[in-house]
Amino acid sequence: MLPNLNSKIYIAGHKGMVGSACWRILSQSGYSNLIGQTSKELDLRHQQSVSSFISENKPDIIIDAAAKVGGIWANDSYPYQFLMDNLQIQNNLISAALQCNVDKFIFLGSSCIYPKHSSQPITENSLLSGSLESTNEWYAIAKIAGLKLCQAIRQQYGKDFVSLMPTNLYGPNDNFDLETSHVLPALIRKFHDAKKNNNTVTLWGTGDPLREFLHVDDLAHAVKFALENNMTEALYNVGSSQELSIKELAHLIQKEIGHKGEVIWDKSKPNGTMRKLIDSSKIRKLGWKPKYTIQEGLSQTYNWFIENQHSFKETKF
Repeated sequence: MLPNLNSKIYIAGHKGMVGSACWRILSQSGYSNLIGQTSKELDLRHQQSVSSFISENKPDIIIDAAAKVGGIWANDSYPYQFLMDNLQIQNNLISAALQCNVDKFIFLGSSCIYPKHSSQPITENSLLSGSLESTNEWYAIAKIAGLKLCQAIRQQYGKDFVSLMPTNLYGPNDNFDLETSHVLPALIRKFHDAKKNNNTVTLWGTGDPLREFLHVDDLAHAVKFALENNMTEALYNVGSSQELSIKELAHLIQKEIGHKGEVIWDKSKPNGTMRKLIDSSKIRKLGWKPKYTIQEGLSQTYNWFIENQHSFKETKF
């Protein structure tokens, strides 16, 4: 069943980067019956609480944008939490959605679900064809379980449960904490603080790995697209189809911020996967495409960072 503007849509994780983008884009498009709960109001790791909330509120659609996320350091330091918390969150939401006969469920994951040595660009068929990147396998395993649950429900019960796997995301409401953030917001934070303190910038690895980045509003538009269309398959990649090296990204961010100091590459630190470009042709053929260039997205994201920097912890040099 396709939605109307008054369909009740529950966005799990609506205060996070992805969830808030979905809320913003859907609101701008006229959807007037959006609901959300903060983590303090509803602990998604608690099965009975989630079941009761879904049963009482009876949403027509659930968008699962809730997850415990972080970069290489965070994944490596807290493997149990990254696996268990994400399993609990998604299992509780998916189970409650099935039990309460929710019309549509959109599960959001990450391109880290694909094997480390996948052929490039990575198609949806690459799933489970090889070993994962060790630096984020805990999060990846959880997300694989989630999309497989949605696929199983789609196959067994004929429900409209669909999974979208975006590439590296960035944008407003990103996490700029240097201990737990992903590479792009971490670079913004490092260069901004280094400019303010007249410092050099030390970055992990060689700078050679290639990455694909997608503005979070482009993902939100893909969610809206999946909401408003009959998606014939269980899994779709969502990416910009453009890649650049971490060194090129660092240069773009350094230029955007105006940092003039030296950049040092610490080659003793891990690079992570050397290349990770996903094939988004399936969803593009249906009619979705991204709007932001990397330059436009970086400028907009840095402006948001400047406006909200008072809320970030001070970096220790």
